[in-house]
Amino acid sequence: MVRCSKCGREAVTFIRYNGNHLCAQHFQEFVERRVKKELRSQIDLDEAGDIAVAVSGGKDSCVALAIMRDITEKRRDVSLRCLTVDEGIAGYRPASIEKVRALCRSLDVEHVVIGFRDEIGMDMDEISGHLGARTPCAYCGVFRRRCMNKAARTLGVKALATGHNLDDIAQAILMNFTRGDVERLARLGPHTKVQPGLIPRIAPLRQIPEKEAYLYAILRGIDFADATCPYWEAALRNEYRDIIDGMEARSPGTRHSILASYDAVRPLLKQRYPQSTLSLCGCGEPAPTGRCMACNMIEELESRNNESDG
Repeated sequence: MVRCSKCGREAVTFIRYNGNHLCAQHFQEFVERRVKKELRSQIDLDEAGDIAVAVSGGKDSCVALAIMRDITEKRRDVSLRCLTVDEGIAGYRPASIEKVRALCRSLDVEHVVIGFRDEIGMDMDEISGHLGARTPCAYCGVFRRRCMNKAARTLGVKALATGHNLDDIAQAILMNFTRGDVERLARLGPHTKVQPGLIPRIAPLRQIPEKEAYLYAILRGIDFADATCPYWEAALRNEYRDIIDGMEARSPGTRHSILASYDAVRPLLKQRYPQSTLSLCGCGEPAPTGRCMACNMIEELESRNNESDG
């Protein structure tokens, strides 16, 4: 039996990047402590007011909601809400929405659902038939961001928390760096500048590896959806996930090093590429050029749809 480095009880995991074996209790405390520290570094809870958590039903966003509920439940000055985007993916999204509903009931958190069908005029399964040169994830990512921002703005929240974990952030950093998109690299969240119409994003799980979020959910008894999106294979991110997983296996702590290096140069990146002032698109969403990417994509899809009908 391997024992916990803190108390001597049976360990449930070994944290390779710091050399500690941890029991269930100390592991959960280890995760919660880092999430609380990260959250407070991203937002002043004394001035936060209303916060929404974007929850898809997967392990990461469910864990983010549960821990943020623990942090805020005794504060009368902070209100927490849950926001879910229904992309309209048959056999995948309906079950996960039910998981989120059940979790929100158990945590006594208001749950709001916004769908592609209502906001975009078509669901993801329809969109997949009119892709052109873009991948399904390209459309889904843009439309999800639009739905989340619009719903969060309608709710009047001051910040929108997402379930992005350490693996997600490290992959995003590497993707933007290798593509030479330094300007986008400078704009990665968490957001500190408040732009008209754009709800700032925060990422409380930013320091938590994906496997730790998974284990935390199991140990705490959080029921989450574990299905795989049917469109996931087309995502470029998968290649970067494999690269970082291989590096982490050979050199534990690589993901943390990538994030720490990014945080060290981020102030210089923001100075070199200051965030432009956004204007409002005709749809009401903020955009850097006057017309948002979502509207451009909707026009593309409608044009292809009309061509196919003709």
